[in-house]
Amino acid sequence: MKPWLFDILACPIDKYFPLELYIFSYESKNEEFQILIEVYEKRDIDHIKNENIIELSKKNGNLFLKDNIIIEFTTLKFYINSILTSLNEMDSIFDKSGNDLANKCLNIIKSVIKPKILEFSKQLNLDKLENIFPELYFLNKIKLEIEIDSGLLFCKNCNRWYPIIDTIPQMLPDEYRDEGKETEFLQINKNLLDEEFLNQELKPFNI
Repeated sequence: MKPWLFDILACPIDKYFPLELYIFSYESKNEEFQILIEVYEKRDIDHIKNENIIELSKKNGNLFLKDNIIIEFTTLKFYINSILTSLNEMDSIFDKSGNDLANKCLNIIKSVIKPKILEFSKQLNLDKLENIFPELYFLNKIKLEIEIDSGLLFCKNCNRWYPIIDTIPQMLPDEYRDEGKETEFLQINKNLLDEEFLNQELKPFNI
């Protein structure tokens, strides 16, 4: 599962959004995280532009943008507000993988990139747009290219949980779920979840 999918997933039972995402492991290799961090820290605007992830278009004197998260050209204000929404949803992601590089990437997004985009949104200065290209690039790369191998999606509205197994979110209605397989999954990974989480009335089954 790529993190961008988390932006659109709602609980299939009560349609609650956003869910919480607990990451247990990644399919992506450490080298991928390391490269992303290095590109971000170098802030090589030419390299970022050459990848053509952030696209700009001018029409009738107005600027329009799109990228791999915001996939249709839109005004700068709408684009930045949509990026901020995507960033806000990152607050509901909890990395339990023990992968230091992956955790560093998520911390960069939450503690560095989000405040910087928020500050830019207050003035929307076109002359400073390229200053946030590294932030936009990094967020796009994490959301669209990193692959989560194992984890858990949780609806805090109805206390239902859904496993992510071999990169695929298992989001079936209760009557189609495999209690034996899924409780085994929860048992195997319970050391990655705190007691407060496990002591909830988890649905449709618990351990």
